[in-house]
Amino acid sequence: MSEYKTPNFSIDLSGQIALVTGASSGLGYRFSKVLASCGAKVAISARRKEKLESLAEEIKATGGECMVVPIDMTDRKSIKSAVDTVSKEMGTIDTLVNNAGIPDAQWAIKQSEELIDNVMETNLTGPYILSCEVARKLIEEKKPGRMVNIASVAAFNTTPQSAASLYSITKKAVVRMTEALAVEWSKSYINVNAIAPGAFSSEMLDGMIERVGDFSQVFPRKRICTPEQMDSTLLFLVSPSSECVTGTCIKIDDGQGPR
Repeated sequence: MSEYKTPNFSIDLSGQIALVTGASSGLGYRFSKVLASCGAKVAISARRKEKLESLAEEIKATGGECMVVPIDMTDRKSIKSAVDTVSKEMGTIDTLVNNAGIPDAQWAIKQSEELIDNVMETNLTGPYILSCEVARKLIEEKKPGRMVNIASVAAFNTTPQSAASLYSITKKAVVRMTEALAVEWSKSYINVNAIAPGAFSSEMLDGMIERVGDFSQVFPRKRICTPEQMDSTLLFLVSPSSECVTGTCIKIDDGQGPR
């Protein structure tokens, strides 16, 4: 007889300790509130501490548990220090949402080395180091975990007009990082998955629309999606419901792009 209830589905995150990067705005802001509303203790991180404090107040006002832990994803000491701080104050991080990311918004041949380093560190190197720091503690303590890396449909498609080659390269690397770490850590019951959003309203996308104009009319559904429409996918990947799902990248693009 099966040990599982019917249906075997739950978004109860009680007891989970989550760290969300890039939480000061956009998707990360929404992700943090969603995780807290489902019972997780949430550590929110970004470089802009004042915006994190505002989010923390919102979460606590609705009964959630939250702490602010600033992280600079280009600073490796900052990343390691944040993991130690959360571990000491909340407990071992078992749910990680690697959401922090920045665009390049410049043609490849015109990019400065400073921009290249910043995009690479923020979008790829920082998340890789953070994932390893979190996994190291879980493996030492023999605890399972969930990681969700935020990639982008730009990992699978670029256009001659996009001026986002480096961003696309880093997001493709995030997808491969997801697949590789899922294999390495599967024996430790750490699930590593990714979400590849299309055009979702965020500070980054809103800035792009300001620069180039509203491009939503070229999409089949002629709209920009909202962060709330990603709730169910995030919750599936961080909840007990996705126990056997690891190494997967789920595209959420509203049919916007080519396949």
